[in-house]
Amino acid sequence: MRMDTVIMGGGLSGLTCGIALAKRGQRVAIVASGQSTLLFNGGSMELLGSIDGKAVTAPLEAIATLPQNHPYRKIGDDRIAALADEAKQLLADAGINMEGNAAANHWRITPIGVAKPAWLTLSDHLRIDDLEKLPAKRLALMAIRGYLDHPNSMLAQGLRDLGFDVDVIEFTTDEISSLRRSPTEMRATSLAKRLISDHALQRIADQINELAGDADMALLPSVLGQNNEETVKTLQSMVKVPLRLVATLPPSVAGSRMQASLRHYFMMLGGTYLMGDTAVSGEMEGDKLLKVSTAKLADMPLRADNFVMATGSFISRGLKADYRRVYEPVLDLDVDADSDREQWTQFGVLDQQAYMSYGVATDERLRCLKNGKPVTNLHAIGSILSGHDAIKAGDGTGVSLLTALAVAKDILANK
Repeated sequence: MRMDTVIMGGGLSGLTCGIALAKRGQRVAIVASGQSTLLFNGGSMELLGSIDGKAVTAPLEAIATLPQNHPYRKIGDDRIAALADEAKQLLADAGINMEGNAAANHWRITPIGVAKPAWLTLSDHLRIDDLEKLPAKRLALMAIRGYLDHPNSMLAQGLRDLGFDVDVIEFTTDEISSLRRSPTEMRATSLAKRLISDHALQRIADQINELAGDADMALLPSVLGQNNEETVKTLQSMVKVPLRLVATLPPSVAGSRMQASLRHYFMMLGGTYLMGDTAVSGEMEGDKLLKVSTAKLADMPLRADNFVMATGSFISRGLKADYRRVYEPVLDLDVDADSDREQWTQFGVLDQQAYMSYGVATDERLRCLKNGKPVTNLHAIGSILSGHDAIKAGDGTGVSLLTALAVAKDILANK
């Protein structure tokens, strides 16, 4: 199979890069092993949330202080703002409408009630622009009876600590109760599949209208709108008070919606999405990658002018480790990692863990290195990149989006 570009990895970075290339007329194939880490996403994108444990309020300014090996610095400080705007527009074009801007972080609310800095948040989810000026005073936290992936007591206390008055109100409907036969059915994605009809939504609206009292805003677990945001808009039109969603523990309906929307948009643009397949090896000639073989297409390798490594970090098996080394399993690319295994981790669970910043080594154009030299037609994007700790810095989704767009531009400029 011959393509212009083959992307290994079908998560946020791979799909973003694929969309950007397909929009410019490239023939693009994405090799996707399955669900990505978007399934853990709570409905927000982070550009840069923290430096040395301190919350970042102005990410564009703070990026200039990051180490030179951070992916943002390789992209170029002067390009970040424009790429951020382009990423927001790409998401909107895919049907993912988010609010926020790169110049100033707002605050998202985690399932346990912690306020975290964020760049973009889905328009139907709760966000706080200024912790000193809350968007409401009294909240009605609508707790779904029997739903365990929303720790309501912790969420309520966290919201109270921020200054809200919170009433926790338990409710159910016939559609929800029918899923309680088994705890495995009471998951966000299962609820979202059941709660799609106008009749089911009207039952929820009736409960909110009856029980919310004089609350300034009602909050509901993010268990609606797996296919699009119209379901949430319909419910919002049925209730008497402003209604916002709050992130749940995984699996995430918001993340599932993002994944499906991006995949649909990529395929609508003519992209080829090879679902349930994995790149297993490649063939080099000099400093170029000629072709990649996959688990399902072993006798029909993928050939292309350019390749992109978007296979993720350890959780997605884009990186692996044994007792001797950390390595990239497909092409055995150079990896930035300590050679001493004792340095990989620290004993304290909350301590800085060195392995979190390990990743594939790249040059200033994000081209992968092998034996110290760049593979001229192979780029790396997203969480497989070294030089940043996505958990500590709160920059994982931003790195995925912006490196994907930067690499797409590099490929198009040098075709």
